[in-house]
Amino acid sequence: MSLARAIETGDLAELPSRRDEDWHWTDLRGLLREMPPAPKPFAGALPEARLAAYIETAVVNGDRPALIRIAPGEAQSAALRIVAAGEPSSHVAQATIEVGAGGRLTLFETYESVVDGAVTEADLDIRLGEGARLERIVLADGGAETVLVSRAEVTLAPGARLAQTTLTAGGRRLRLETLVVHPGRGAAARLDGVYLLADQRHADITTVVDHIGPGGSTDQLTKGVVRDQARGVFQGRIVVRPGADQTDARMGHHALILSERAEVDAKPELEIFADDVACAHGNTVGALDEDALFYAEQRGIPEAEAKAMLTEAFVGEVVDRIEHEGARDVIRAWVAERLRGAA
Repeated sequence: MSLARAIETGDLAELPSRRDEDWHWTDLRGLLREMPPAPKPFAGALPEARLAAYIETAVVNGDRPALIRIAPGEAQSAALRIVAAGEPSSHVAQATIEVGAGGRLTLFETYESVVDGAVTEADLDIRLGEGARLERIVLADGGAETVLVSRAEVTLAPGARLAQTTLTAGGRRLRLETLVVHPGRGAAARLDGVYLLADQRHADITTVVDHIGPGGSTDQLTKGVVRDQARGVFQGRIVVRPGADQTDARMGHHALILSERAEVDAKPELEIFADDVACAHGNTVGALDEDALFYAEQRGIPEAEAKAMLTEAFVGEVVDRIEHEGARDVIRAWVAERLRGAA
């Protein structure tokens, strides 16, 4: 069962529901009573890209599959924009990203809505050759009524390096899912995330990293801030298969709840079937530090501004791990706008 299958067939019974363990907190079948129609061709102007200097590939209403291919040894930056435009509709977007051996790609991937109320699944197939490097920055910032599922299946070759940061302001239902096949053998994956949710928005960051060979590493840090009646979901699973010895895998999820009716559901998991590994995970959910807030107010900082400053510093640890300076500056500005606008 999947959103893509439901869009293709029109059968709402194909939607994942709370009965599916991995979808328990992001129920689509109980949400959608009818599927919006297929999209019509869109002839309007798209919003300006956040990083206009990048080579841009835009997928509008899933009108065509996207292909970004980096030749062996080549270094490039690119923007992949998946845009829901025109009237509210349902569509499946597809993209393939290939980075050849020794190649390097910085990918700025955005999910945008010209119209609110669209239903979208984006399926990405990402393959990194031996020694290849990919930094993937994903920003999902659509409308409050958006339903979006993004599924990225990432296959690493030995010595490859994936550095990923996913960020979202949520939607009616929004899920960013990453599945990594990790060969070990010197390959490394960093999977970070930020969710900043207000009103009644919902966001789900789900990751699975499957270590199938020895000598690999995974480093994961996700932070969230929820307020009003918003709901944040984090599901992270790291699997270490038999024979994947000397795996170094670490996962952390930390969230702030800024109002009584907001909610955070977290499920970090380690499944270890090998010896000689170094694996750990941590999970905390709480409120702002009252002592730090009091100290800021004593220095004459208004309460709303003090809260924004503290929450910016809280998620800033994740933003600072973005390697590309231009992308890091864009994301830092987006975080400040989101947090100070909701203060």
